Amino acid sequence: MGQTIFVPKEVEAGEPRVGASPETVKRLKGLGFDVIVEAGAGLGSRVVDADFEAAGAILGKASDAGKADVVLKVRRPTEAELRNYKAGAAVLAIMDPYGNDPALAAMARAGVTAFAMELMPRITRAQVMAVLSTQANLAGYQAVIDGAAEYDRALPMMMTAAGTVPAAKIFIMGVGVAGLQAIATARRLGGVVTATDVRPAVKEQVQSLGAKFLAVEDEEFKAAETAGGYAKEMSKEYQAKQAALTAEHIAKQDIVITTALIPGRPAPRLISAAMVASMKAGSVIVDLAVERGGNVEGAKAGEVVVTPNGVKIVGHLNVPGRVAASASLLYAKNLYAFLETMVDKTSKQFAVNRDDELVKATMLTDAGKVVHPNFAAAAALVSAAPETTAMPERHVEPLEPANPRVVRKRGAGAAPKDGPEKHVETPEAAADKPAGRRKAAAKKTGGEA
Repeated sequence: MGQTIFVPKEVEAGEPRVGASPETVKRLKGLGFDVIVEAGAGLGSRVVDADFEAAGAILGKASDAGKADVVLKVRRPTEAELRNYKAGAAVLAIMDPYGNDPALAAMARAGVTAFAMELMPRITRAQVMAVLSTQANLAGYQAVIDGAAEYDRALPMMMTAAGTVPAAKIFIMGVGVAGLQAIATARRLGGVVTATDVRPAVKEQVQSLGAKFLAVEDEEFKAAETAGGYAKEMSKEYQAKQAALTAEHIAKQDIVITTALIPGRPAPRLISAAMVASMKAGSVIVDLAVERGGNVEGAKAGEVVVTPNGVKIVGHLNVPGRVAASASLLYAKNLYAFLETMVDKTSKQFAVNRDDELVKATMLTDAGKVVHPNFAAAAALVSAAPETTAMPERHVEPLEPANPRVVRKRGAGAAPKDGPEKHVETPEAAADKPAGRRKAAAKKTGGEA
């Protein structure tokens, strides 16, 4: 097989991340690859072309994708991009496969071997490849920063001669990777933090980070986690009980961050309009699930909405992309770690081992077919007429604000549909835990945006 890797500039509006870094380019060269990076690909992540060239990359243009045996992307390739790829090329990206059957069928018809990085299994061997972990960590961090910016008050308690500034009360809803990082960040900034989740396994982790846990701990709660560590969809009765508990709590909070997602489903509604109306003027809600329909009633994708009672609902798109320099650095390492498993160390030849558990879990299309068992509907579309299975347009302009008090629109651009994920322990999170709690915090947790 060939030995050429192509790293394109992302065509998705508002996507500043890139699929390589100067460090990973050096490592890819060491594996025997020639690396072509499209000019300007890293500018949104503060990586200039000269940095890629110094690492050994060749600067190219979009049409150079046709030379590549491997394409490293952030977003799923568009139909226009696929026309430039050669059949048999391996494409590694965040594919957002759920609900996008026509797009999967288009990749199959293009003959590429597509890998969805977000489907990486939650096993020890794959921790370094877990894009959901790296990107959700940054999303959780940035959610607190965005919430603090909109709150426009100090977060920690401050005692001065002129009086005391009270600490902000911060409530995290959904305690997967993003939620845990949000807790840790909010605690570092001095907030009084509480958190909730439907999975009992996360209670001890929340407490180990110095936050208080809030949940209806009945029998259904005790069984509210799948074997894979994801959150189960709860019954209507449980949701009603949990809503009653959280409604009273939310009314007293200054900042609320929601992160709840379920694989392949719309985001669960956690905060109703009535709950928003109960909050104090100047309070802030950050909805990290806004691109899957949102956890908050009234949230709008790409906008910061101010409600009639003065509550701000933040619905930024592509939250990891708001810290693109860090997000790209970690994502590039995720891609490299996975690609390295497909390179023979002796011959330095790239070859896909279709029996490898990582390949089986992430491969969506191969040899003209949709091969992943979770996407049978997409497989059925492959043989259909192309005009009936055209890829949907993914960039959607922000909706016109129905409420005249929408204060501003944020940059568009889709975020990774991170989907729920299980917590993978990170050094940052571990550093915040008391030593006696670190072992307990290694339990399976579940996922979120």
